[in-house]
Amino acid sequence: MKTIGIFYGTTTGTTEGVASEIAKALGVADADVHDVSKTAPSEVDKYDVLIFGASTWGDGDLQDDMQDFLNGVQAMDLKGKIAALFGCGDESMSETFCNGVGKMYEMLKPTGVKFIGEFNADGYTFGSSESEIDGKFVGLNIDNVNHDDMTAERVQKWTDEIKAAIA
Repeated sequence: MKTIGIFYGTTTGTTEGVASEIAKALGVADADVHDVSKTAPSEVDKYDVLIFGASTWGDGDLQDDMQDFLNGVQAMDLKGKIAALFGCGDESMSETFCNGVGKMYEMLKPTGVKFIGEFNADGYTFGSSESEIDGKFVGLNIDNVNHDDMTAERVQKWTDEIKAAIA
């Protein structure tokens, strides 16, 4: 069985809450859910499957703690590992919705990690997003500001896809 580690950056607690929902849906123990502000990048070595999550801030910037964490992870060789991404944003920030997910994707590409967990962009209302490629998000995008009623369903659908991809 593949080991799963969840690594999240949070400022207001929203991303931490979503990370907890994802952990519960995947059966990931609390000890394997990491706040990146208190975690060394080398912790990713312990896992086969890496789930990274962060929010988008300001003009589409990646949450600071995750930015710093991924600066360290970027120097690592993650070939043979699998990664999935999630992020929190606000659709009313229409031109930068969940850009942080796209920034994580770009930062991790050079590591050789294999990405899973694309998510269909249907049902979202936004102008543009760095996390969207060819009509799909590179990971799960969550808007708990405007659509918190959709979070549980989206997490469940996404985690079902993750389970199938790593089986």
